[in-house]
Amino acid sequence: MFRACRTIVVLSATALVIFTGGTAMRAQTTPPKPKPKAATVAKHTILKASQMQWGPAPDSLPAGAQMTVLDGDPSKPGSFVIRAKLPDGYKVPPHWHPSDEHVSVISGTFLIGIGDTWDDKKITALDAGGYAKLPKNHHHYAGAKGETIIQIHAVGPFAITYLNPDDDPRTKKAQ
Repeated sequence: MFRACRTIVVLSATALVIFTGGTAMRAQTTPPKPKPKAATVAKHTILKASQMQWGPAPDSLPAGAQMTVLDGDPSKPGSFVIRAKLPDGYKVPPHWHPSDEHVSVISGTFLIGIGDTWDDKKITALDAGGYAKLPKNHHHYAGAKGETIIQIHAVGPFAITYLNPDDDPRTKKAQ
């Protein structure tokens, strides 16, 4: 009887190894999966208005505007957010950008026109809370009525091309 029980136990153990051992052995011989790379940790950007550092806008824009970078770097590839403070009567002659430009009006009245030449009759006045999306390569011009603050979201690097090269402040400075 003892011998019969022993035989059953040995056969049962053998069957268990045959039916499950292959899986266990395969699991042991399968090379380990590579560990996933650590994800890049995104940083939060939280700014109070008093923490924003304003300075002169780049020389590619007419003199008089001020700018602060809220996120990203407009001079490098990738998304960025800036704010521009425009004095009353400020104008940016007809131009275009190589990427979409998203403009939100924070305060004042932002003037936007579509086309190759400045035309006061074609200007749309956007008050605080207004928004405009200007597709890449889309010819437009802009200005301000009263001191105006706008926020621009775009993908860098930021570039501006004036339709009339004589309107480009960079060429005016070179003369």
